[in-house]
Amino acid sequence: MKLLLASTSTVHGQKYLEYLKDDIKEFFKGVKTIVFIPYARPGGITWDEYTEVARKAFEPLGFDIRGVHEMDDAPEAIKRAEGVFTGGGNTFVLLNTLYEKGLIPQLRDRILSGMPYMGSSAGTNIAGAGIETTNDMPVLHPPSFEALHVVPFNINPHYLDPDPGSKHMGETRETRIKEFLVFNNRKVVGLREGSHLWIEGGNVELRGTLPTRIFSRDGIKEYPPGEKLNFLLETD
Repeated sequence: MKLLLASTSTVHGQKYLEYLKDDIKEFFKGVKTIVFIPYARPGGITWDEYTEVARKAFEPLGFDIRGVHEMDDAPEAIKRAEGVFTGGGNTFVLLNTLYEKGLIPQLRDRILSGMPYMGSSAGTNIAGAGIETTNDMPVLHPPSFEALHVVPFNINPHYLDPDPGSKHMGETRETRIKEFLVFNNRKVVGLREGSHLWIEGGNVELRGTLPTRIFSRDGIKEYPPGEKLNFLLETD
């Protein structure tokens, strides 16, 4: 299993995937063509438009990008893929489309067999056990909230810390994750923007510039960049 799970595709002041370019080159080393899954459709853009965004980011790094929708047989394309990148957007739309296209089993099998998989935001959410800890609005209702489940924890990309000076009275990300833990005994990684998980075999490394928060029923713990988080792969 080889995963690069990023909180976001774009950090403030930089272009799409620019902050990840060195890690992308290392992660997909030996891969020529990457299958892009554009189903999350950020802002409602088309699959073609989203694929062009990804293509412009990956081509300068030496990779060819093919949108999965551009291929005649999507399940077969996943089965034969050298590597896959799933972009961010709306997690509910993404997961619903994956179910509609029948791609969940193929994608999960390929990831577990060692195919490099990269996700950002929604694409990261679906690698977890479920999508219940996404920040997205449920504009569609997928058949299940169960995702690829290639890792046994949930993720909250774009994690924001509570702001003690804010006058906003709505719930924080921390509050929402605590609500999830009342009903689900599953770890949740609060992944701040600019951070990503590099998972290879049984090793989990936090990369990027910011620490991450890991929530469980035992409490909240903070881990710095470079920390090994292999315990995340343990099942309770």
